[in-house]
Amino acid sequence: MPSARDPKAALRDAGALRPAPAAAAPIPSLRPDQPPLALLIDYDGTISQIDVSDKISYSLLGERYAEDGAAYTGGLVGSRTLFSSQVKLLPPDPGPVIAIAEALPHDPTFAPFVRRAIELEVPVEVVSDGFGFFIEPALQRLGVPGIPIVTNRTTFGHGRARMDFPNGHPDCFVCGTCKRQRVLAHQAAGRTVAFVGDGESDRYGAAYSDLIFAKDELVELCRREGWAYLQWQDFAGLLEWLEATVAAWRADPASLPAHTPRPFICGPEVWGHGRSDPPRRDAASAPDGR
Repeated sequence: MPSARDPKAALRDAGALRPAPAAAAPIPSLRPDQPPLALLIDYDGTISQIDVSDKISYSLLGERYAEDGAAYTGGLVGSRTLFSSQVKLLPPDPGPVIAIAEALPHDPTFAPFVRRAIELEVPVEVVSDGFGFFIEPALQRLGVPGIPIVTNRTTFGHGRARMDFPNGHPDCFVCGTCKRQRVLAHQAAGRTVAFVGDGESDRYGAAYSDLIFAKDELVELCRREGWAYLQWQDFAGLLEWLEATVAAWRADPASLPAHTPRPFICGPEVWGHGRSDPPRRDAASAPDGR
């Protein structure tokens, strides 16, 4: 792997110097002999043990990051607005940004978890609403087999950093990456979706998922919204759950909770078309009280 001393090569390996993809990877079809289950995994603070996007912003933007971050966590601005503002302040030289990303620890149990899920024919994909460019090289360093990465795209060049949002909703611009759409797409293919995350950016992925694995801020969010969840610590524990769940499904297919559609709590269906920032949460439509 290239080191932080070779930033252009590192970014090239991450796909950050190539044209942005038009859309995320297609959803795999479901065969009758496959477990009807999909695993959608957040990255920042979930696979990485420290939020990489937050660490970059905090280290390089200081007080501006604190102000913008407070507006985001308070529900006053969406992540696309947040990142579109912050990316303009990143240094044009990607070296310091890459160095921060490469220095942060990751969960070493993620790679064996992914390998076993692939053996069990359960799709796993990373869904991230962060800077994104550091995810693919980080997974390669961990020895994670190739899996879909659904995220934003940060590029460096021509004296500045910029972001594109190839996996955003086509008619709602609140989030950079629309985690909701990936959840719904896997459910439409016939799978129960288990979402694994840790924080505020997981709100609209978790809200529509059939199973939520939460830690840290996502636990508090689930409690506030009345969403059922299971707490988790690392992917070794989740591997035990996955093994038991697939074994139970093979013995009795009815043991896996079937997908139940949930009312929309975000997007153009409830917010109208072309919205850039979320409505005030005390004025937004209430969730389904799960």
